[in-house]
Amino acid sequence: MEVLKQRILQEGVVISDQVLKLDGLLNHQIDPALTMEMGREFAARFRESGVTRVITVESSGIPVAFAAAHELGVPLVFARRKKTLLADPDAYCERVPSFTKGIVTDIMVSREYIHENDRILFIDDIIANGDAARGVIKIIERSGAELVGFGVVVEKCFQAGARTIREQGIPVEALVRIRSLNDGTVQFDDNEM
Repeated sequence: MEVLKQRILQEGVVISDQVLKLDGLLNHQIDPALTMEMGREFAARFRESGVTRVITVESSGIPVAFAAAHELGVPLVFARRKKTLLADPDAYCERVPSFTKGIVTDIMVSREYIHENDRILFIDDIIANGDAARGVIKIIERSGAELVGFGVVVEKCFQAGARTIREQGIPVEALVRIRSLNDGTVQFDDNEM
């Protein structure tokens, strides 16, 4: 997505050769028009997959996953990172480390909102090492549902996350692929996957 690349170049902040801050686009402030455009793009890429639900992890994945779910006309389910007093005590749960937060958290999905006959599209904002993504995939597998694909706004190709998911035979679609953040510069990878 060329418009997304341009916005990343204009507004992204390279923190290190491993970390790109996209707070103005994805993680703190949301551009509704761009978010809906990203949702339309994911819907177009996965429309023929028979998606019955979209899933993501709170909180940064929610806006773009919502946009994709809206375009596909299906519900959005998000994995919670914090247990509430009203949480389903029998929820699917996976313990996952967070690359950007530097902590380990539990992610939970109520059994009420994911079923064995579902065809699920997983959407997220950024994939680095893929720990949270693998946690969601395990939850989907335990539910008996079918994961039809994984859409990610930004794939950091120099980290193993997306590669390990592709190695599981899961279709991965990235709107933007970043090859490197070396020398404080975003270098895109335009190779088709």
